[in-house]
Amino acid sequence: MHTKTIASTEAQNNFGRILNDVIQNNTRYVVKRHHSPQAILLSLSDFEQILANHDEQNKLSKLVRELVPVYSLGEPVLNEQDDSR
Repeated sequence: MHTKTIASTEAQNNFGRILNDVIQNNTRYVVKRHHSPQAILLSLSDFEQILANHDEQNKLSKLVRELVPVYSLGEPVLNEQDDSR
């Protein structure tokens, strides 16, 4: 099984090819929008395997944690206006 990243516009423009890759090769795609991971595309059989197998759940959970920025609870998120102080 392979995991690839792809921009949302590229995924949109090549959806049929990507869907075939997902179904035939069990490839997972991480779809990015504005350079940030937003979704994972995977086959139903892959998803069923994840639901049935604790090790697969841990692998997918690790992948998601690696892709998503880490924020601490209660940590302020600064915007441009806050930076000017």
